[in-house]
Amino acid sequence: MAAPTTASATLLLPARARFGAQALTPEVARPLGRADRQAREAGERAQLERHFDMLPRGWPVAALTRAFDADDAPLSTWLRADPAYVRPDINGARLLASGDALQLDVVEAEAFIAALRPTFGDAGMPIDAPRPARWYLRLPREAKIAPMTAPSEALGGDLFEHLPDGPEGRRWRALLSEAQVLLHQHPMNAERMAAGKPPVNSLWFWGGGVLPDHVTTNHAIVHSNEITVRALAQVAGSHGEDLPTRFAGTGLFDLREMRDLRQLCDLWLDPAFDAVRDGVLASVHVDCEDGTDWTLLRPQRWRFWRKPHGAFDA
Repeated sequence: MAAPTTASATLLLPARARFGAQALTPEVARPLGRADRQAREAGERAQLERHFDMLPRGWPVAALTRAFDADDAPLSTWLRADPAYVRPDINGARLLASGDALQLDVVEAEAFIAALRPTFGDAGMPIDAPRPARWYLRLPREAKIAPMTAPSEALGGDLFEHLPDGPEGRRWRALLSEAQVLLHQHPMNAERMAAGKPPVNSLWFWGGGVLPDHVTTNHAIVHSNEITVRALAQVAGSHGEDLPTRFAGTGLFDLREMRDLRQLCDLWLDPAFDAVRDGVLASVHVDCEDGTDWTLLRPQRWRFWRKPHGAFDA
């Protein structure tokens, strides 16, 4: 007789509210209603920290992604200085896009970086762009950087409100203002706007820190198209893969970009739950960014008294 499987899968989902009023399919609502549910801390960082443990504690995204992009991450403190598009308004300037959303190519990125090098080099923090969407400032390893907001959490927000206060904040504001002047005057932006692309008229500072001494995870395989998750997997020694088009196999599946609930049910939740019902997997873990968390186990199929789950965000 074959031994019971111990294989499992974890599905990372966005906050349930991102799906609006869409309804769960009956095939998903039934097992979800019978599953074990608990509430955890909400937020992108808290969600990822449930699956990747770092020592020392912190959230040095710049150093982690630098390790993915280049081989020099342990040598310095790193800060992301990603290309950004901001739009001035009466109260300041609001972030509308950054990084990948700007669709920069290598030639464009290098042209912008060349204009910025003297400013940041004179400030003792060289700037470079190993990938067109990810720009970095290199600082001495002993440098301390105040926490700064990730662009995903600041879309639509005022640029300067997300910089540190006090003398350190004044330093970053001065550097940012000088960089904005250089970018605004850059001829590459005229070419981009003529092609219907947004200009690169600012930078977004965030993710500062040094590479952690240790990153661990329980997931041997991590399926994701998002750079931070892939970087965490690489530093933790897991096997990183692009996200497949539907559920198959084991490991961590990063589905946080999904917004179509029917597609999520048909391609991911239903086949994952079937794998538990059929004994192919021992468990499936569903982790939402809002902190809602379900664990599905095969014996739960006998919980006939439990009603199917109602609205997904209930």
